[in-house]
Amino acid sequence: MTSEFIHQLVERYGLIAIFLGCMAEGESSAVLAGFFAHQGVFHLSQSLLIAFIGAVSGDALLFLAGKHFSGSRFVGWLRGKPGFDRAFVLVQRHPAAFVLLNRYAYGLRLVGGVAAGLSGIATPKFLVLNFLSAAIWASLFVTVGYFFGLAAESIVGAALARHQRLLVALGAGLALAALGWLVSRYLARRMALR
Repeated sequence: MTSEFIHQLVERYGLIAIFLGCMAEGESSAVLAGFFAHQGVFHLSQSLLIAFIGAVSGDALLFLAGKHFSGSRFVGWLRGKPGFDRAFVLVQRHPAAFVLLNRYAYGLRLVGGVAAGLSGIATPKFLVLNFLSAAIWASLFVTVGYFFGLAAESIVGAALARHQRLLVALGAGLALAALGWLVSRYLARRMALR
């Protein structure tokens, strides 16, 4: 597989992958979106919009699953996850703050959306808070990725071929995703011990 082929894949399917990544625990996807914007693969506005739409969609779908499909196997599976009970208590005590901040609590985002749906928060209130939170989140992480691109370029040099910089970005994205997965597993184990 040549680096040029990978570059073409990123150009063709990168926004779809970023959207899907941002629907779940997608900080690394949003950072990659910003990096790719810096490299000129996507426009910065495209990266921001796709990260925002992915974040809004993911949380809204989880909220609606909790609200309307509480008896489903999927919701039951998420209710059994470590952290769900804590998320449900937090959303009961501080519903607005929880919806605004849940996406920043790594490892709670999936269970948090379902917990919010089960909590009785009105759908219009959730949607407004979700839009606001997703806009801030997407702006923050895409901007971090954009500035990561600036820093990487100053370190490795602007002379490095564009497709080589994309390979560096993909490697960094995979490393971020792996680190996030390890941190979430560690936090889940700690919550299970409490």
